[in-house]
Amino acid sequence: MNTPQKIKNKLIRTWNALGPGLITGASDDDPSGIATYSQAGAKFGTKLLWTAIATYPLMIVIQEMCARIGLVTDKGLMGVIKKYYSKKILYLILLVSFPSIVLNVGADIAGMGAVGNLIFPQVPSFIFSIVFTGILMYATIFWNYRRISFILKWLCITLFCYLIIPFIADTDWRQTIRSTFIPSIEMNSDFLMALVGILGTTISPYLFFWQASMEVEEENQKHLVVDKAIISDMKLDIRTGLLLTNLVFYFIILTTGTVLYKAGIFQIDTVEQAAIALKPLAGDAAYILFAIGVLGTGALAIPVLAGSLSYMMSELFDWEEGLDKKFHEAKGFYITLIIAMTLGLAINFSGVSPIKMLFYTAVLYGIIAPVLIAIILHICNNKKIMGEYTNSMLVNIVAVITLVLMTVAAGLLIYTELMS
Repeated sequence: MNTPQKIKNKLIRTWNALGPGLITGASDDDPSGIATYSQAGAKFGTKLLWTAIATYPLMIVIQEMCARIGLVTDKGLMGVIKKYYSKKILYLILLVSFPSIVLNVGADIAGMGAVGNLIFPQVPSFIFSIVFTGILMYATIFWNYRRISFILKWLCITLFCYLIIPFIADTDWRQTIRSTFIPSIEMNSDFLMALVGILGTTISPYLFFWQASMEVEEENQKHLVVDKAIISDMKLDIRTGLLLTNLVFYFIILTTGTVLYKAGIFQIDTVEQAAIALKPLAGDAAYILFAIGVLGTGALAIPVLAGSLSYMMSELFDWEEGLDKKFHEAKGFYITLIIAMTLGLAINFSGVSPIKMLFYTAVLYGIIAPVLIAIILHICNNKKIMGEYTNSMLVNIVAVITLVLMTVAAGLLIYTELMS
């Protein structure tokens, strides 16, 4: 077999091996995340590019622990917590997670609707929001897991739109390399809050639940028996997905930090503002690519957000669950998904601004993330639960660093809000 064919076959095998980790990672760059990265780039230029490298190992460790929990226990994260921990912890998690996920869904629906209106101005944004929500709801309920997984994997390709933009804009690559590898920190509230926002956006609690539950779905679909090879494949999947995530957030900061910051546009509050600002400065191509990316990531992230809530509720109340089940087989699971998407859509008509939705989401995620990371750490070091697949010393060290950083970030966010 010739070398090009070997390379092609290897790429196909690698693509087919990717699944939950790729989807989870890609969904992290949702429209609300894009807004956060755009704000950071517009306000501080390329100064925060180094965070894409700094957060990568932190994200890998947390998501790999969640995936390992799902594979080893054959339960989602909520199911494991329910079995081994107090019910008070379960209800605290649900109390904080439910509104935060619904607000996140609402912000993403608003972002998709606004960007749809930019591409087709004759159609009001709320019409786009309703249509997108309806399509996503239908697909998630009536398509089976294999089809949903297949579509979500291909939607990941839309993220590459963001990797193209800096190459068609006037980018200072020398400054870019310097900002990538030499951390720049400013001791002021705006810079610290941008750091907190990036941490909260990249290490989001809903992803913990989705990752564990998706590994269980994948395990049951393929009738996997957990061994070191399966764990190794899972790690490759997650590292690839999160590499894509961080590449995208790197290039969004680079795009807005190069184009908008240089033009003196320092305040970007929404994804549509970022797209509008790019059009006269970087051209129609950058504008269209940015908009397509928002629509693709929204279509990817909203089912993940609503689905993670469905898995949480199903595991808490012992409902039948799974994207491979028909509606009548898992009514509670799908009704939760419908409620999450409907409430998210309804928030768009309530008068609450997307900016406030993002802020409230960040606060709620900031509160629950450290608690969840501490519980995940405890589970992954418990031999009664994990058997031979407990954490290594290196994983524990990185996880503890992540826990400390997320706790400090939550404290800074709450302190800043109280002092404002």
